[in-house]
Amino acid sequence: MKSQLTSTKKQTMTAAQAIVECMKREQITKAFCVPGESYLPVLDALYEESTIDVVSTRHEGGAAFMAEGYAKASLKPGVVLATRGVGAANLSIGVHTAYQDSTPMVVFLGQVHSKFRGREGFQEVDLEQFFQPISKWAVEVKDAERMPEIVQRAFRIAKSGRPGPVIVSLPEDVLVEEKEMMFGTPSIIPRPTPSIEEMRQVEKLLAQAKAPLIIAGGGVKWAEAEELLVSFSERYTIPVMAAFRRHDVFPNDHPLYAGHLGLGTNADILNIVKEADVILALGTRLSEVTTQDYQLITTDKRLVHIDIDYDTIGKTYAPEIGIVSHMYEALQSLNKLEVKPSWMEWAGKCHLPYKGILERSREESDFMKQVIQTLVEHIPRDAILTNDAGNFAGWLHSFYPFTEKHTYVGPTSGAMGYGMPAALGVKLAQPEKTVLSLSGDGGFMMTVQELETAVRQSIPIIALVFNNNMYGTIRMHQEIHYPERVVGTDLGRVDFAQLARSVGAKGYSVQTIPEFEMALIDALKNNKPTVIEIQIEKEQISVSSTITEIRNRKKK
Repeated sequence: MKSQLTSTKKQTMTAAQAIVECMKREQITKAFCVPGESYLPVLDALYEESTIDVVSTRHEGGAAFMAEGYAKASLKPGVVLATRGVGAANLSIGVHTAYQDSTPMVVFLGQVHSKFRGREGFQEVDLEQFFQPISKWAVEVKDAERMPEIVQRAFRIAKSGRPGPVIVSLPEDVLVEEKEMMFGTPSIIPRPTPSIEEMRQVEKLLAQAKAPLIIAGGGVKWAEAEELLVSFSERYTIPVMAAFRRHDVFPNDHPLYAGHLGLGTNADILNIVKEADVILALGTRLSEVTTQDYQLITTDKRLVHIDIDYDTIGKTYAPEIGIVSHMYEALQSLNKLEVKPSWMEWAGKCHLPYKGILERSREESDFMKQVIQTLVEHIPRDAILTNDAGNFAGWLHSFYPFTEKHTYVGPTSGAMGYGMPAALGVKLAQPEKTVLSLSGDGGFMMTVQELETAVRQSIPIIALVFNNNMYGTIRMHQEIHYPERVVGTDLGRVDFAQLARSVGAKGYSVQTIPEFEMALIDALKNNKPTVIEIQIEKEQISVSSTITEIRNRKKK
């Protein structure tokens, strides 16, 4: 006998109930939202479903970031719901983040009554057109009977190939229609594998290589293929670099780890890529940041690009060998190559710059480096860190060693306001893990209202806020291009500790390393949402420069 979840027998229900049934079949257990009258029938259907927890947030942008962080930590689609044009516009930043980060997300948006479309109805926006450029698929359901077909397809598209967000627009009149519904079986992610001939080509290329290098991206993480990547690297002694904000794809304390390709990457690490003669790009789209403005991978390098998405291969660089494959299947095949390793000396050379950076950071007295070192000393190795956009992240990216898989969640889109709400989603997905977010004062204030969500939902994350009373990254660029002409980047003083306490969270404000250490130890024990405001000086604008140094360089 077939279970209810796999039965294809017709069932009579409303279109709203059919949406919830599809979510249940996809084993969705969390849905993030700001409630809205346009999709009240869906909320009512969720009221009847005990297996799905509805997390109501303070802003649709926060809800979208939570769903995106939840998806990354749970490795299944994030689900977010919002109302018509205004709610949809608010959450669009999270959709864009999911799109650039290749994160599966299904977004259900209420829409005006079908009879009001085209009349500029209340909060009317053509949601299909609005989201088409930043989603894998945007669709409006106009026939209630087709709701299961379209929603199940939405989940399939979100999860398959290169994962990403899908938008489902729901006219309010369609949601209440009752029809006989037919459900298909839950979607299964296709796992294409490399051909024998493709592996022979890679084998032949590696046999000729003198300085091969792996650049590993999010495709490895989504495939849960980290151990296979380590095996492949060790088997053939090939060094590994992490693509932008994919730090945890390979153990940073491994002797074959060669560093992270991100913003402000150390020149010695970049030189390794420049010296490599063969690049194995595994599950990465070779983004602007990873490739340093598309300048790092030059024509003298032989490129093997393996990705699950056909369109990704050759999008930024034409590979000598391009292979469409699920990364777990690809790495299984790569581990069977008949290639004799001959790169021990090269691999050792590749690890030295990163190792030297870490060792120097432990010896130097730079305040921000000491903050990161304090984290290393006190938080569990499997703690999960999220971060916002901002220059403060440079210290995290350079000096925090990610030694365990699934310990980092960050936006490759560079979205401000991401860190703290994403941490809430991560904690809901991994409740047994310690979860910390890192934000600047600018980014933190963009979604600070979600602290109340953390308190109301009892989500015990630790939020570090680096407060220098300015938009630091923009100030840095301002000083580079227009030194001493400061406009728009200074911010007012906010007492983040008091703000946290006002909504029921714990709050600390620290200025010294001993104060930070005491606050961190207490936060790790209290199991409550906690904010630690770290007051820092404006002068140390980035990992490599002060404001004065930037101005002096310009004068020369």
